Amino acid sequence: MHRSFLFLFTLAAILPGVSGLAQTSASYYNEPYRPQFHFTAEKNWLNDPNGLVYYKGEYHLFYQYNPYGKGWGNMHWGHAVSNDMLHWKHRPLAVYPLEGTPGNYTCPAFSGSAVVDWNNTSGLQKGNEKTIVLIYTAMHCGQRLVYSNDAGKTWQTYPNPVIPVMKNGTMDERDPKVFWHEPAKKWVMVLYIGPDKDEKGRGIAIYNSTNLLQWEQKSFIKGMYECPDLFELAVDGNPAEKKWVLHGADGGYFVGSFNGSTFTPETEKIKMDVGNNFYAAQSYSDIPAADGRRIQIAWMNGGTYPDAPFNQQMAFPCVLTLKRFPEGLRVCRNPVVEIENIYGEKFSVTNRQVQPGSNILSAVKGDALDIQAVIEPGTAAAFGFVIRKGNSETSGTPVRYDAQNKKLSVLGKTVDLEPVNGKIELRILADRASLEVFANGGKISLSGCFIPVYTFNDLEFYSEGGNVKVESMEVYKLKSAWQQ
Repeated sequence: MHRSFLFLFTLAAILPGVSGLAQTSASYYNEPYRPQFHFTAEKNWLNDPNGLVYYKGEYHLFYQYNPYGKGWGNMHWGHAVSNDMLHWKHRPLAVYPLEGTPGNYTCPAFSGSAVVDWNNTSGLQKGNEKTIVLIYTAMHCGQRLVYSNDAGKTWQTYPNPVIPVMKNGTMDERDPKVFWHEPAKKWVMVLYIGPDKDEKGRGIAIYNSTNLLQWEQKSFIKGMYECPDLFELAVDGNPAEKKWVLHGADGGYFVGSFNGSTFTPETEKIKMDVGNNFYAAQSYSDIPAADGRRIQIAWMNGGTYPDAPFNQQMAFPCVLTLKRFPEGLRVCRNPVVEIENIYGEKFSVTNRQVQPGSNILSAVKGDALDIQAVIEPGTAAAFGFVIRKGNSETSGTPVRYDAQNKKLSVLGKTVDLEPVNGKIELRILADRASLEVFANGGKISLSGCFIPVYTFNDLEFYSEGGNVKVESMEVYKLKSAWQQ
């Protein structure tokens, strides 16, 4: 739970809860700034993704949610399910504050995670369905559980905290991420602990349990802040060589080793996403071994959506891989292949020289696009795209590559980007109020929100100071994931 968003919350005369299935009305999820393939709540405030878990063909997405207004506060867990991480069905709220009333909850339901208790280690299973367990922070009331024995349709509250509030009362402990560690035959929890105003004292505690109900702290790592995640990835896809990644809310991560109770960093802290709007990312648990992907969703914090009934959106689900580069191991992020489920009209270009002043994408219009390109800078000083371009030279949102200085700029953020074999690879997901840019196989990612002129839908590719060669370019217009 990101606690710097302690603005006054707006209380609306709305009953808590959300509706069931997606609607068929053309106006549903079709406001000018409503994302068309990124997840948003139907209305009101949303932040951290919570409890990402897969069970029997359904991806569950829980999230921090205020059912009473468009500002942060009154934290509950919203809930949605999907079979492809695109077409979401809203479910009723899953986790409620333990005590109090709106605007004055004693124990609001802050962030956490979810697991499937396949072997009934907790003893909570009743019936044939395996138990889905949600582990979360009831702020001021310890780490708590709710659980489901009907595949996530209804939820029961475990009566006691599984980790009580720390006795000294000066530490802030929250955001448990739990997973099963097969070699140790134990559950692992990574939990943020630390005084928020003392960066040197912050860190991640690692706990072990055999049953999800009793936990023992084993170690502590300084230098990380809230919403931790810990997971294993194969290096360059080689199952014989694996490393662990410890990730924090701000996108910083360490690569290292983990023995079930202690994480040992082997790198400096590295930034996973360098855009303006990437926070509190979490990855899915219980993805089947036959799939094997590590799938991550982040909150695109800080976006603005004028006159919209909702506030905030999730980033698009991405697959994480670990690759070796000359400078060391790096996590790469790339959109899940399921995005192809909403592909519409395709525009493609191959082996085309582009001169200054020309636009090979003048025929393409759209507010939801997947752009994939491999480009040789050639003699150009710079090249790039303008998203949601209008009828003036200064309109639109640029994605610009400075070929002379080898730098990529997106929404005010600039990063170094070296060509690979003389080429720059770019992938851009453009939605109605966000851009996610992935460069050179996902080694670089930048997630950002923006406010376009909503009537502008043109797309431009340009070159400056010389010619570039477009080896390949594919632009897919994306259908709305919300219109049935």
